[in-house]
Amino acid sequence: MKGLILIILLILTAPVFTQRAVFYAPNKTIRFPKTNEGEKLKYRYLVKNMGKVPLELYGFEAECTCTEVTLPKSPIKPGEQDFIDVTFDTNGKYYFQDRIIYLSANTRKKREKLRFKVFVIPKD
Repeated sequence: MKGLILIILLILTAPVFTQRAVFYAPNKTIRFPKTNEGEKLKYRYLVKNMGKVPLELYGFEAECTCTEVTLPKSPIKPGEQDFIDVTFDTNGKYYFQDRIIYLSANTRKKREKLRFKVFVIPKD
């Protein structure tokens, strides 16, 4: 009898332990127009939490120091949205640039990614 009660209790509480935030960005990959070297490109990625618990973005990894990332200061509540600001300094960058930003989050994958692409015209 105790075993049956324990199994029922585990089944009823299991969904609570498996709930995760769900990261959604309608534009995960951005393509900037051709840009002259030396310009700073800025973009605000819209991020929504489609899950049932607050979305926490713990940190990020950018492929180079030329990319600055500003994460939301507080968790994004279920059903709400916020922005991730990105600035890319094209100084010293030439031709096709393809950058990925990895985000640490409390989602099922634990690691989400955003991406941007740009062709940088070098200085003469």
